[in-house]
Amino acid sequence: MPKVTYIDAADVSRTVEAAVGSTVMEAAIRNGVPGIDAECGGACACATCHVYVDDAWAAATGEPGPMEEDMLDFASDVKPTSRLSCQIKLTDALDGLVVRTPEHQG
Repeated sequence: MPKVTYIDAADVSRTVEAAVGSTVMEAAIRNGVPGIDAECGGACACATCHVYVDDAWAAATGEPGPMEEDMLDFASDVKPTSRLSCQIKLTDALDGLVVRTPEHQG
């Protein structure tokens, strides 16, 4: 099972295990990770699961698709490594993934 580390705006780190095929958002919600609201439940219809992918993992998680880019327009403080966590599917290759949550969700 891949492990994902979530670091919040206060620099508090939480590492959780997640099932392959689940999303970074689903893993956060299932494990009570604060900072990811996921108001649309993972339908890529809001920006409340916005995260910053650690630079070391940006290539592995890929670029946002067109629909995700449109939703990121609604996120606060978008950066080059911004992604919607509902759009990052976990694989064994993402074991150790590190993401940061913004101070506020869009």
